[in-house]
Amino acid sequence: MTEDLKPPKIIVICGPTGVGKTGFAIDLARRFGGQIVGADSMQIYRFMDVGTAKPTTAERAAVKHHMVDVADPRHNFDAAEFASQAHVCIAGLLRDAILPFVTGGTGLYIKALLHGLSEAAPSDPAVRNTLRRDLRETGAAAMHGRLVHVDAPAARRIHPNDSYRVIRALEVHAITGRPLSHHHKSHGFATRRYDALQIGLSLPREELYERIDRRVDMMLDQGFIEEVRALLDKGYSDSLKAMQSLGYRHMVDYIHGRMEREEAVRLMKRDHRRYAKRQMTWFRADARVQWLAPDQTDAAARMISAFLNLDSSDDQGKGM
Repeated sequence: MTEDLKPPKIIVICGPTGVGKTGFAIDLARRFGGQIVGADSMQIYRFMDVGTAKPTTAERAAVKHHMVDVADPRHNFDAAEFASQAHVCIAGLLRDAILPFVTGGTGLYIKALLHGLSEAAPSDPAVRNTLRRDLRETGAAAMHGRLVHVDAPAARRIHPNDSYRVIRALEVHAITGRPLSHHHKSHGFATRRYDALQIGLSLPREELYERIDRRVDMMLDQGFIEEVRALLDKGYSDSLKAMQSLGYRHMVDYIHGRMEREEAVRLMKRDHRRYAKRQMTWFRADARVQWLAPDQTDAAARMISAFLNLDSSDDQGKGM
């Protein structure tokens, strides 16, 4: 393969929620004159700032961020749409000799970007409507239990309250007789579009969990409940996929009186910890991810310099 045909180089910063990806990526992007391409399935939504720990105004001023605030909460944004928009964004950065730092914790988004997605599994509105009726009649837990029986791998990845994805997985199985996880596995995500240096951030479990609990408390102090009230006042239904996401569904239950505040906060912390565990399981399964602690930015800079074939002393203010 000639030099011109080699896939372009990008940096990927991944890891669980609360580990410190944003600050880590900003530090490195500033050193290398790069910009950040978000890979977070919630930060793409407008008006959902506090509950998604979206980069602050100061952080966005320090380094330009892309793929943040690109969709309305009513839009069922997915991995395929993310990959399509992110490819365009990355192509523009590369044309300008700017190093892209793809940063986020949504593993499927990163995988779709780096390796593509399988051909879309078939869909049938009649089957989907039947499943939605079953959901209304039997509840989310029962539907997730059905998924456990027909597609245990998918059920392990999908939260029981994520009714949108539960119904989609059940729909695929009903139509094809095969689990959705089979469609993903048969594809293999093998296409290599970029030469990516993948850096994962990790912390000891107890330390990470403490950070997650503090982060939830900080969200509440910063007005998370008020943010969710404002979304409901704007007419965003609590049945929307975005409003059923981690944290938002807990606050909706509290606001609607279905749960006491203390219980909503306890479950929110618990579910964030469980989500972090699932994220680590996903990223640990990829042998290409090289792991560092969040305070090892100097080590990461040396890795990036070597990856880009730069002198280690020449990593300040450099682009591609």
